[in-house]
Amino acid sequence: MSERYKQSETLHRRAAKTLVGGVNSPVRAYKSVDLNPILIKHGEGSKVTDVDGNDYLDLVGSYGPMVLGHQHAHVQKEVSKSLLQGYSFGATTEMEIALAEFVCAHLTSCDKIRFVNSGTEATLSAIRLARAFTGRNKIIKFSGCYHGHADVFLVQAGSGLATLGIPDSKGTTANAVKDTLVAQYNDIESVSSLFQQYRNDIAAVIIEPVAGNMGIVLPEDGFLTDVKLLCEQNQALFIADEVMTGFRGHFGLACEIFGVQPDIVCLGKIVGGGFPVGAYGAREEIMNMVAPLGPVYQAGTLSGNPVAMTAGLATLTKLKALNPYEQFRKNAATIVSTIRDASEKTGIPTDTNMFGSMVHFFFHEPDVRNFSDAQESDTALFARFFKSMLDRGIFLPPSQFEAWFLNTELSTRDMNLLVQAIQDSFAEIANS
Repeated sequence: MSERYKQSETLHRRAAKTLVGGVNSPVRAYKSVDLNPILIKHGEGSKVTDVDGNDYLDLVGSYGPMVLGHQHAHVQKEVSKSLLQGYSFGATTEMEIALAEFVCAHLTSCDKIRFVNSGTEATLSAIRLARAFTGRNKIIKFSGCYHGHADVFLVQAGSGLATLGIPDSKGTTANAVKDTLVAQYNDIESVSSLFQQYRNDIAAVIIEPVAGNMGIVLPEDGFLTDVKLLCEQNQALFIADEVMTGFRGHFGLACEIFGVQPDIVCLGKIVGGGFPVGAYGAREEIMNMVAPLGPVYQAGTLSGNPVAMTAGLATLTKLKALNPYEQFRKNAATIVSTIRDASEKTGIPTDTNMFGSMVHFFFHEPDVRNFSDAQESDTALFARFFKSMLDRGIFLPPSQFEAWFLNTELSTRDMNLLVQAIQDSFAEIANS
């Protein structure tokens, strides 16, 4: 990297001595874009600033939580007040109750909720709960849908529609994933086939209603409702992983937009306002199986942390008051049309998608329907695009398979900067 990123380079070399790969999450390593990472020092509104003093328009948004931008005045004020009361008590506080009441009041699928510290905790707890409630062992997940790094989820699809999952990470044993079945997103026959083969032993299907971890891939018409119907017909539970999509498409769940009522919902990101928070919720008869009321054990020392609960409630109440979803859709549509126009002008094929305040495109011919299609994208071309955008002051996720996240602080000037950067970056990679 150039002198522009000198301090980031220096700090990354320092980090590599004590942090694995110099990072605490793999995507931050920038390996997929063939760069060393930039290190962020400050965020405010729609912008972040790196350690070299370079400013960027932020479309990472901490991978989703920063829907109000950085240091929103209302959230900042409430969190500051909470800090004066103490950081953590190992006891229940009123803020846990208030956030639970607010979330359950706005989600018809949740009578009760349990807060945890991450999306991974939420999904692995939801699977345990589904198995206990149904008395069954197997789960169905979809290739390319990421539900955190619990062993049970670290599998990939085999060659057949009814293939058992195989380990997708060293250290994950075959026994740990022997009850994980893998279907293809947007392929209802692959789901039906698994139910036919394992009819009496499938506890649940877990799905991102809008796939957001293989890029954005939207469910085809009727796909989610067909999956839910198969669950109902086979007495299995439908688990919606809405860690990413919750409150992103409208003030509620993505499932609601597609006319599906999940049995268990997993939340995170926005409900923590940028702090480490996850949650899982369901109707009362399911949630009452969780300890201390029932036999399903799950606990966490920092779960329901009062500062995090305060940030989540402040974020959600402000988001509801602002109701920015129409503006989100307009901004997303502008980005999508800019990419499509640049694609047509340069002859570089792209496939674009948007969902509320999430935007994404593949360097791939339309239409990407599932993970197999997504994996055929030109990741080398994306790496060149990423570098070009970074040099123009646009902070994007350093992966072809991550969504861009919009926030309420994006101004007309920000959008004009983004549009110009996209146009110039396509022109640059087309001419290089």
